[in-house]
Amino acid sequence: MVKNVKGNKFDWTILRRILALGGNYKGLFIISGLLAIVLAPLSVVRPLLINKAVDDYILKFDFDGLLTITMVMIGILLVEVVVRYFFVFLSNLLGQNVIRDLRASVFRQVLSLKLTYFDRTPVGTSTTRTINDIESINQVFTQGVLIMIADVLRIVAVLITMLVVSLRLTIIVLLTLPLIVIATYIFKEKVKVAYQKVRAQIARMNAFLQERLSGMYIVQIFNAEDKERGKFRIINREYTQANLDSILYYAVFFPVVEIISALALALLVWWGARGIIGDDLTFGSLVIFPIFLNMLFRPMRMLADKFNTLQMGIVAGERIFNLLDRKDRIFDEGSYRPERLKGCIQFDNVYFSYDGENDILKNINFRIEPGETLAVVGSTGSGKTTLINILSRFYEIQSGVIKIDNRDVREYQLDSLRHRIGLVLQDVFLFSGTILENIRMMDETVPREDVVECAKMIGAHELIMDLPNNYDFVVTERGSNLSSGQRQLISFVRLLIFNPDILILDEATSNIDLETENLIQYAIEKLITRRTSIIIAHRLSTIKHADKILVLEKGEIVEFGTMDELLNKEEGKFRKLYELQFEEI
Repeated sequence: MVKNVKGNKFDWTILRRILALGGNYKGLFIISGLLAIVLAPLSVVRPLLINKAVDDYILKFDFDGLLTITMVMIGILLVEVVVRYFFVFLSNLLGQNVIRDLRASVFRQVLSLKLTYFDRTPVGTSTTRTINDIESINQVFTQGVLIMIADVLRIVAVLITMLVVSLRLTIIVLLTLPLIVIATYIFKEKVKVAYQKVRAQIARMNAFLQERLSGMYIVQIFNAEDKERGKFRIINREYTQANLDSILYYAVFFPVVEIISALALALLVWWGARGIIGDDLTFGSLVIFPIFLNMLFRPMRMLADKFNTLQMGIVAGERIFNLLDRKDRIFDEGSYRPERLKGCIQFDNVYFSYDGENDILKNINFRIEPGETLAVVGSTGSGKTTLINILSRFYEIQSGVIKIDNRDVREYQLDSLRHRIGLVLQDVFLFSGTILENIRMMDETVPREDVVECAKMIGAHELIMDLPNNYDFVVTERGSNLSSGQRQLISFVRLLIFNPDILILDEATSNIDLETENLIQYAIEKLITRRTSIIIAHRLSTIKHADKILVLEKGEIVEFGTMDELLNKEEGKFRKLYELQFEEI
């Protein structure tokens, strides 16, 4: 893991790692650096030409010479403009290339993380990492290191030229330099703290907004709009205040620099005038020193801002690298990649815990033969959903072995394993797009005819054809413009189109009305035909065709057998659930 950026510490380790991101674009980096070096001497040529123009041509009324040197200055200016253009363009191109690759790396890492990361991390925080923090790293290249190098080289070039032109006036300017250094340091430290608060507040705001927007239905059901407005008002005020703090420091710093610059200019005029009177200084030198003064103080003033940009890039880099360095991902070390699975599933002494301390599943042992249907029942929190999550390796077990076709699931290549297991959840997630795109999961190689055939097979075709534009009906975010039953049937078609060997249904009928349930029950029967299936259901009527039933209680198997075997147990848990449910009916 990378070291943290804490307090006032400037973390060179993270900076080196950020700069290493540009390793694939060494050519751009080198060219940008060379252009920065070229810009330094170019910036001092024009003042020297002005000095010569004043002393050798203007004061001597040599208009031909003045015209010549003016044309030279215009030529130098054009060269500087072209060099600066390519410097800015290439440094920004470098930054954009780096963050494009980094954004892809972050998203690839997020896709590989265990679900525990998403269980504990707000979506808004991950969004901030992927967008805002990466953009801060972009500024390390476009507004940070390369610009700072160019500015430092410019300051060095200006100082050397000033010393050559007039040692006395240079000393006068340097007398005010400590004031600039002190003001710059104070500004840098204050703005750094303010920027850190801004970054923290924007992450907090993103997380808050994402959660409330996703849960707007619940907010409105419980008439919580006023409370949420109040909470947002507080977050918004704190975010605004963090920005105002940084603005305040800018508002103070820049006038202070102007005052110091004016003081240096006054000293230059006073001492320079004495030098001209005493014939120790040329008039041209006095004319160009205010230009040198501006060229010296302006980059020094901006260096503080650039340093804070660099520091914020390091803070953002630390967050990004902490995400990239996370080891809590599912490691795909298996090599077995079968074309099909027979569907034999076996759990041997399986224990699982989300936090590594409190076991959610304990000593789970059972076996399902190929083509059999297992129903898993139990009270809320008994571990039913966890059972199917570890089968698909969304989480890793602490001990024991899970086997499919007598092979440890860890021996399977992960994408091959999940490709052969079909999962339908209680809360169906549909993406923004057409029904056709959602069914074939954006895979354009899946023929439309196959989608229609699968929809007809499980009885969803007529329902889809009743929608405007049928298969081209545009689904809004999360499928909010479809009913629960419609979303569920679409998810069944999506499952069937990829023809899995093992089918898992997690309470697929819990939110469905009785009329739609009959249609979905027909679809389920079609899906489980000749497939090994695991069905989790609260409605026991949906598992009447199950070959075996597994009853979970507090993460342990309390009963396992056929429906008839479990119903014959007078004090059995399943029998109590069965009698309770059908007495209510």
